Amino acid sequence: MVRRIEGPTRVPVPGGKLIDEHVGRVNSADEAISIAHMVAPPGWEEPAQTPSFTEYTVVLRGTVVVAHDGGVTEVAAGQSVVTEPGETVRYSAGPEGAEYIAVCLPAFSPEAANRSS
Repeated sequence: MVRRIEGPTRVPVPGGKLIDEHVGRVNSADEAISIAHMVAPPGWEEPAQTPSFTEYTVVLRGTVVVAHDGGVTEVAAGQSVVTEPGETVRYSAGPEGAEYIAVCLPAFSPEAANRSS
């Protein structure tokens, strides 16, 4: 069945990052996948997490920095990164901030992210 989604839902988060979920648990009641447009200000960072989902990140502008068990990976505009379930990761934005698309399989939820306090 074809479903048109009229627009995203803004998901409130601290730290100045904007999350507009197009597909996922909040906007379309999809639990299998989430697709969100993110805009993070310069220097933004979030707590470490050990998610139970795979996350695919496509960087549109700026730099996304991913600290992980194997080191730190900087992902620039035009590049992508894939993180696997069970790996501890910490996302942040470079000095110019970042705009990116995040796709999570299954869909993102705070419980599935397993964020550190």
